[in-house]
Amino acid sequence: MTTQASAAAGLEGVVATSSKLCYLDGQRGVLAYCGHDIHDLARQATFEEVCYLLWHRRLPTRAELGDLQTEFARARPLPTAVVRMMRSLPSGHAMDAVRTLVSALAHHDPDVGDDSPAASLRKSVRLTAQVGTLVATLGRLSAGGGQIDPDPVLGHAANFLYMLTGDRPGALASRAFDVALTLHADHELNASTFAARVAAATLTDLHSTVVAGVATLKGPLHGGANAEVMKMLSAIGEDADDERVDTTIRGMLARKQKVAGFGHRVYRTEDPRATHLRQMSRDLGEQAGNRRWFEMSQRIEAVMQEDTGIHANVDFYSASTYHALGIAVELFTPIFVVSRVAGWTAHVLEQYANNRLIRPRAEYTGPEYPQTFVPLAQR
Repeated sequence: MTTQASAAAGLEGVVATSSKLCYLDGQRGVLAYCGHDIHDLARQATFEEVCYLLWHRRLPTRAELGDLQTEFARARPLPTAVVRMMRSLPSGHAMDAVRTLVSALAHHDPDVGDDSPAASLRKSVRLTAQVGTLVATLGRLSAGGGQIDPDPVLGHAANFLYMLTGDRPGALASRAFDVALTLHADHELNASTFAARVAAATLTDLHSTVVAGVATLKGPLHGGANAEVMKMLSAIGEDADDERVDTTIRGMLARKQKVAGFGHRVYRTEDPRATHLRQMSRDLGEQAGNRRWFEMSQRIEAVMQEDTGIHANVDFYSASTYHALGIAVELFTPIFVVSRVAGWTAHVLEQYANNRLIRPRAEYTGPEYPQTFVPLAQR
């Protein structure tokens, strides 16, 4: 017995909703937010402008951008109780802490209990500002450092690096991280965004929808690939020559092991986000006087292209980019949240505005109906 429609594994190719936020063309390698090509945004916009674009479907004026920057600066400091909770959590997966602490932030939000459109937008702004502080502080404390308060003068990307490392970042580091945030801000109906929209469709509150996104992103088939890339690079060894790199990668392919950072569910050509992160990885390596991680990555990419034709995705060069910025591998997936919270909240606001409970069907493949019920005494 089956339903009328045949099931599509993983909902592949199924159009689940309409959206004005993100346009993807996997055949041509196109990604756009609200009609703006990702290459234009990466080269010319800041992450704050991208946030405004996703929330309002248009780029901000100078005055509107200034207002958003002021709102971000006001919202960045974490409630004392949330920092106290952060310090009390046992060691474990950083995403577990992020999930718990995002949930805790809901209790301290000034608009708690108000799920109106205006309040949900205010929550989106506050939560995006707070998540950056949350992840940076989490990384800082995990490394044994002391909490650093955000600087209201610095932008979102620069503030994150400052609160994490204790040093005010230079222009290249700030720009590289800002570009990374822009590139990860939204990506249509990926697993975590779909989870957030499913939660929103029940009309639960905005913080709960973001918790659903965080919980979904934690899964290794969604988030975490860039961390696996960095672990792979470290295992090969910074002192490895090209022959060793080639042998390692071809050995993985021969054993049918997945090479992290390659292939994508949508793109059939180069992931447009990889284009910019490749450049960021190169530039940061040159500035630091150590291009080896970039060169290793470039060599792996060449082998994969030659032997499989599979392209690098957004995760591949983000690994060496984050490493060059002094970011610990354990923070790679939480940093995804720092960026993607803007996209999640934009999708949630869109879902709220034109809502219908998301309730798909399943193709039944169990025992034939009807089954004869055998009383317990006769089994």
